[in-house]
Amino acid sequence: MRLTLPPSAPGMRIGLYGGSFNPAHLGHRHVTLAALRRLGLDRVWWLVSPGNPLKNRNALPSVEVRSAQAHRIARHPRIAVTGIEAALGVRFTVQTLRFLKRRYPGVHFVWIMGADSLGTFHRWKGFAEIARLLPIVVIDRPGFTMTPLSARAARRLADARVPEEAASTLALRPPPAWVFLHGPRSSLSSTQIRASTGPTTSRRPQARLQSTTDTANFMSSRTA
Repeated sequence: MRLTLPPSAPGMRIGLYGGSFNPAHLGHRHVTLAALRRLGLDRVWWLVSPGNPLKNRNALPSVEVRSAQAHRIARHPRIAVTGIEAALGVRFTVQTLRFLKRRYPGVHFVWIMGADSLGTFHRWKGFAEIARLLPIVVIDRPGFTMTPLSARAARRLADARVPEEAASTLALRPPPAWVFLHGPRSSLSSTQIRASTGPTTSRRPQARLQSTTDTANFMSSRTA
């Protein structure tokens, strides 16, 4: 898969939103628009992961198929959809972020995650390094409003939490820095959509796809 990256320029504030997007839905768009507005971002890149190399991917549509569907859902000039991780051949989010920080030293990147992901963030490979690489914004989701009080990663990073009223400054803050954003929430989930619609029939070969930004991040907490 050819490495292509969305356009950027030094000084831009760019959010990174990773996941399998299987399928992308309006909940992803809702989170993205909230981050764009509340953080004053210039762009958000959706990083469509190739899928977990440790699991059977025969039922997973290709990056190309999922990216095309994500484009249809995004429908916004400031949202870019990219499958760069397949071309990079990386396995973990922390590897992707290292690459982007080296490639674009003048860009202010912010990692975007839902509150459900914060609850398991401490199990991601190199989660502490991720927090040192980029500021993080956590978007509230139904059932996870209290996550900042209970999540292990949130407790470990408690001193780096930014007040919600200062969210617009997050992209320019030196990491570690993170903010939890409350507001209208979307209950949509890719898992529920797959369960209600059945298996996707459009498939393409998964050659050379070796990375993921979601499920393959999970490691024993002893190795994080």
